[in-house]
Amino acid sequence: MAWRGQLTNNLRELRFLFCQSSPASSSARSFVENNYKELKTLNPKLPILIRECRGTEPQLWVRYGKAAWPVLPNSAKVASQG
Repeated sequence: MAWRGQLTNNLRELRFLFCQSSPASSSARSFVENNYKELKTLNPKLPILIRECRGTEPQLWVRYGKAAWPVLPNSAKVASQG
């Protein structure tokens, strides 16, 4: 996918937060396992942070310049409200 090589044009950091064992975090873990190598190869200067913490709901944060914004904050809560 072409977008993967263009991340450094707009982003300054990607940060993934998820639980190591929770079923709610399985999609986030799977995405990181399947895509980290390619993302890092195509964007070698982009910091990609992976934070695993027991009981943490899956979240994706991005930093544009000096501000950090949640892209997928508390996705389990959002899904239960929808």
